[in-house]
Amino acid sequence: MLRVTVIGMGAIGNRHAAIYKAHPLAKLIGVCDIDRQRADDAAKRLSVPAFYDTPSMLAKLEPDICSVTTSGIENGGDHAGPTLQALETGCHVLCEKPISNDIAAAEIMVRRAAERNRCLGVNLNHRFTPAAQLAKRWMDEGRIGRPLFINMSMWIKNPNETSPWFHIKSLHPHTIDVMRYYCGDIIEVHCFAMRAPGRRIWSTAQFNFRFANDTVGSLTGSYDIERGHPMERCEVAGLEGRFVLDDMFRELTLYPAGNLEKTVYTNPLFGGMRDFTDTFRNRIDTFLQQVGQGVAPAAIDGSGADGLAAQKVLAAAIRSIETNTVVHV
Repeated sequence: MLRVTVIGMGAIGNRHAAIYKAHPLAKLIGVCDIDRQRADDAAKRLSVPAFYDTPSMLAKLEPDICSVTTSGIENGGDHAGPTLQALETGCHVLCEKPISNDIAAAEIMVRRAAERNRCLGVNLNHRFTPAAQLAKRWMDEGRIGRPLFINMSMWIKNPNETSPWFHIKSLHPHTIDVMRYYCGDIIEVHCFAMRAPGRRIWSTAQFNFRFANDTVGSLTGSYDIERGHPMERCEVAGLEGRFVLDDMFRELTLYPAGNLEKTVYTNPLFGGMRDFTDTFRNRIDTFLQQVGQGVAPAAIDGSGADGLAAQKVLAAAIRSIETNTVVHV
């Protein structure tokens, strides 16, 4: 059984902690937050000790795994410090997305994990659903063929105003990771963005991509539209067929080329995924399974390297907006 702690006891940290508490492979042994009330409240509810600084908790508890669910500017400003502290003490780390909104800090995180031979995962939970993984299997089986294009969209109402780039840096680690999951590395980016009425940030954006394998793609994202079904959509087309994935777990449809019969996977009412929290359960379960099995750090799903690659694409998109040019990643 893996001994686990959680650093950062906001809504997401409490979600991580509750999942670990119920998981048969994990033993939740402590929680930490610089806000004493939040730490105390979580500790009482979960029946574990509370800590108010990361080094003290790591020194006393010596956990196997730390979830880093701190926030900060653009939701990723405070991930690097606790992650590096945990890696230095020999912990494996599952970090919330974005890995860091600072590319240099993210590079240090990935490099330090490799130097310490520790698993560094990022909660890129949208790829950890039965439907998303079935789509990947179809691609691996050749049922799509050589990919030609990928189109994706995601929107969620978020009225928060932090930095001008909050929407791009905070929401789109998910979408970029899904696109990379299916089509590989992105090498060129062109992005347009707008401020919706009443907004100070670039709250809606349209991205165009070229991948290393010459696949082309587009992404539309927004923090301005009320969520509904679907709020996320991914379409991949190739020489042998096309799939459409709605909401990453709700429904997946395969359209074979030259064949009017289609294959549809629909999330079952009973026994399927119930809600978005289940994507966290699946992602945390995979991390626990892979750490427990001794999977090589470079081979884990949704790795720190994947998180860093997504942030580099988003940094290129921001440069594209600033310069109105195509930018190489």
